[in-house]
Amino acid sequence: MASPVVAIALSGGVDSLVAGFLMKKAYKEVFGVHFTTGYEKTPTNVKALENQLGFPVHTINLTQLFEKQVVQYFISTYLEGKTPNPCVICNKQIKFGALLEKARTLGADAIATGHYATIVNPLAFPDRKISKSWLEKGVDPLKDQSYFLSMLSSEQLDRIILPLAGFTKPQVKMLAKKNNLSPTTSAESQDICFIQDTGFSQFILDKKGISPTPGPIKDINGKIVGTHKGLHAYTIGQRRGLNCPASEPYYVRYIDLSTNTLVVCFKKDLAQTKMQVGNIIWNYSGTHEISMISKIRYSHKGAASRLICNGASGQVIFDSPQFAITPGQAAVFYQGNRVLGAGIIQ
Repeated sequence: MASPVVAIALSGGVDSLVAGFLMKKAYKEVFGVHFTTGYEKTPTNVKALENQLGFPVHTINLTQLFEKQVVQYFISTYLEGKTPNPCVICNKQIKFGALLEKARTLGADAIATGHYATIVNPLAFPDRKISKSWLEKGVDPLKDQSYFLSMLSSEQLDRIILPLAGFTKPQVKMLAKKNNLSPTTSAESQDICFIQDTGFSQFILDKKGISPTPGPIKDINGKIVGTHKGLHAYTIGQRRGLNCPASEPYYVRYIDLSTNTLVVCFKKDLAQTKMQVGNIIWNYSGTHEISMISKIRYSHKGAASRLICNGASGQVIFDSPQFAITPGQAAVFYQGNRVLGAGIIQ
C-alpha cells in the first residue's frame, strides 16, 4: 500500500502542532490546512506554523458553512428548548466534512488532527484486515475526545489519522518543548469557540435581533414560584440563575415552549431511567438490542444501560436513574473503549 498524502488540520495550538510534527516524521507527503470560521479574535500566524513544521499550510475559508451548519444549528436548537453540543456537529459537518473534502481537492488522501482519541482503520493499522473503521477512546482519560467524534460515519473514519491517540497531554507538552515547537495561540480549544465576549443567552438574542420573552417558573405541581428571563437562557438540570427561594435548590426540569413556562423541581425529581434518542449513527455489526455504557454529556462518567434500537431512533433504559437527561445533547454508546454509536437525545 502506497504511503498516503496527509493533510494535518492546524489550529495553532500545541495539540495540532505536535500532531503535525509527528505526521511529518511518519509520512513522506504532508501539508497543513487551517480553516477560518469568521469568529477568530486574531488571525493565526500561518507562516509561523509553516516555518516550524517545514511544510506548506493552506488557509481555507469556511465562514459561510460554519455559520449555517454550526452557529445557526446552535441557535435554532436552543430556541426549540433544547441544549445542543456544537462541537459534535462541527466535527461531523466541518472538520471531517467540508475541511476533509477541501483537503482532498488539494491532493490529500487523509486528514490528521490533534484530537485525543483512537481510530481503528487501515491507515492506523495497515497490517490488520479491517472491513469497517471504528472509533475508540484515547489513552488519556482526562483528555479523551471520543465523545466529540462519536457521530462520524465509518466512511469519514476511513480517512482520519489521530497521531495523539497514544499520548497524554503532559507527554504532548513535553514533546513540544523538546522539539522547540511554539504554539501560535495559548488558548485551549473550547466547545463553543464562537461565543467569546458574552454569554450564550445574549449571543442568541444579538444574532436573532430579538428581545427576551419572560414567563412563569412553575414547580412540578403547577405552582408559580418565579419568573424566567426567556426560555432560551436555560437548560435541563440548570440550577444557577433561577432565583426561586425554597427549602432546597430548584433545578430546571422541563422547558415548555407552548406556554413559555419553565418547570423546575428538586434534585431528586431530576432522575430518569429512560431516554429517547434520534439521529443515531451506529458503527457496530452486532444486534441492535445491546448492553452498553451510555454517556449523556461530555462530563458524564457513563452509566450501564440497554439500547433498543429501531433504525436511526431508539430508547435507552438505564440500570439506575440518571440526572438531567438533556434533549439536544449527544448520547454516546460505549462497550469497553469502543464507541458503538451515538445519537441526539430527544
